[in-house]
Amino acid sequence: MTLSTSHPYRSSLDVAAIGNGRIAALIDQSARIVWWCFPRLDGDPIFCRLLAGDEEKGFCDVVLDGQVSASSYYIRNTSILETILIAENGASVKVTDFCPRFWRYDRPFHPAQLVRRIEPLRGRPRISVRVRPTSNYGQPVTNSSYGSNHVRYLCGSSSVRVTTDLPVSYIAHETSFSLTHPATLVIGADEPIESSIDSMSREFLERTRDFWVTWVRGLAVSYEWQPEIIRAAISLKLCTYEETGAITAALTTSIPEAPNTPRTWDYRFCWLRDAYFVIRALNRLGATQSMENYLDYITTVVSDTQSPLKPVYGIVHNDAAQESIAPHLQGFLGMGPVRVGNLASDQLQHDAYGSVILGVAQMFIDQRLPRMGDVSLFRELEYLGEHARRLYLEPDAGIWEYRGRMRIHTHSAVLCWVACDRLARIATLLGLGERAVYWKESADKIRAEILSRAWSDKRGSFTGAFDHEELDASVLLLADLGFLPPSDPRFVKTVNAVGRELMRNGLMLRYAAEDDFGLPESAFLACQFWYIDALESVGRKEEAHGLFCELLKKRNAFGLMSEDLNPATGQLWGNLPQTYSMAGMINSAMTLSKTWEDAWSSVTPKHDVNPIEQERAEREPSSAGLHLPRRSLNVS
Repeated sequence: MTLSTSHPYRSSLDVAAIGNGRIAALIDQSARIVWWCFPRLDGDPIFCRLLAGDEEKGFCDVVLDGQVSASSYYIRNTSILETILIAENGASVKVTDFCPRFWRYDRPFHPAQLVRRIEPLRGRPRISVRVRPTSNYGQPVTNSSYGSNHVRYLCGSSSVRVTTDLPVSYIAHETSFSLTHPATLVIGADEPIESSIDSMSREFLERTRDFWVTWVRGLAVSYEWQPEIIRAAISLKLCTYEETGAITAALTTSIPEAPNTPRTWDYRFCWLRDAYFVIRALNRLGATQSMENYLDYITTVVSDTQSPLKPVYGIVHNDAAQESIAPHLQGFLGMGPVRVGNLASDQLQHDAYGSVILGVAQMFIDQRLPRMGDVSLFRELEYLGEHARRLYLEPDAGIWEYRGRMRIHTHSAVLCWVACDRLARIATLLGLGERAVYWKESADKIRAEILSRAWSDKRGSFTGAFDHEELDASVLLLADLGFLPPSDPRFVKTVNAVGRELMRNGLMLRYAAEDDFGLPESAFLACQFWYIDALESVGRKEEAHGLFCELLKKRNAFGLMSEDLNPATGQLWGNLPQTYSMAGMINSAMTLSKTWEDAWSSVTPKHDVNPIEQERAEREPSSAGLHLPRRSLNVS
């Protein structure tokens, strides 16, 4: 894969994600670990180089003397990353990075641990290994101690141990040395490793590869775009904190939405509005265990609160998410501020009620789930429905979390309608006729209000807020949520109006009006997928297919997507891998793909092959066909 030097911002987000359901790390194309939070997804970044600006701190890398090129790639259908570093004299090394993940003693084994194997491939490569951790969001670690096979770093209130079969002095002093045999670094909790480092890392690598290959084998992917869907599915899995079932919005904090903007947010939390999109994607993939775990997290939130729902929860749901600024980090490419926590947790966002009920509704119809929804769960959801009935005409911060204004947002009102509508349907399934009537009448009342106050004859579209004329891409979900049929002329006109007014260079903005931070600059990838799905639903399938294929080209070098795109340059911005974007990719791909039954119709055999030559070729295959070309990355 080729590194583009013409777009430095784009190359800065060409990072791969590895993880195991407890921790995750980001690694750039030269095998530098630039982001790793410890001891869990939302922890203190021990490696924070991604947000350190021009300061050389918070990373772990392998420096090859005389390096001229590198190639970096995932092992197929896994989250294991391999990087080949090549020196000008032809010497080369392979760096393999992974987080152990497999079954052990009949339970998941996923320690807060990174494993890095470094192997000589050719010649006598000379390398140095640099480990420069930080604590307290960017403060270099100065307190360390050494054992016979490890270095212990005191990172704030916790210790991180690097256990290795390399000479510890080489790590401590970043000494250059000749690599003559495979070496391993195990980075994690301050616990001794009782077995051979080399044999343990080889066993963990093999078992982790088997885990991912087996997990992918169980996915129900569409015929088209299989590699893209698989990579997106693995990315969703990496954003999962398996202990509680929570799925974070992204693995990072404070990557700006656009160059030099204060729009920098911490996304290492669980947004309830994501529930529907993520559960839908997991359901379509057949990833029922991940979906079930996420449903457990959401129902725990529902049953554990007697207060109105927050829009954002921690990966342990009762953890606080208060927002502060990290003073020791300059920010991505020096573009701060770096935020820890998210103020959105204190906002009023009334769409949360519908989002939760919409997601949990899967439990009442999905026969694959061992624990299906019952009357008791329905009663808990009714508590949320009562909030929706009461709040749908109350101003809130909306889906885009405006910090300086409150309106009656159309999307929030529609999700309040969704809450009542789905409760009516669930009550019908459970045979609760009186409750079904109650919730149906509530839904009808809210729907009438939305149709009256959110439609603008002047704009020929549903607008973003009641009694306002500004357009908003969230109304593209009206048909998907079942509020209107796709054939309804009002929805068709809305799709046309949003496409006409919010598209920039073929990319969809969330909205075009000025907000708390000025005029928005970036396209929002989730909205692009909503637009693609809306086009397909109104019969513009060829246009939707074309936009989808173009959007796939915007992924980074490892197939990941962040939150935003610059419409003028096509550069990725925002936190990554972004759950909204990856789930959107899966849902759109599954919607647009031809069926497996139709797949062979597009495969046309060649009729101009000489049958005698064909038989000879099959009997005596050319040796040229046995070698795969090596993809190289020129970094000189």
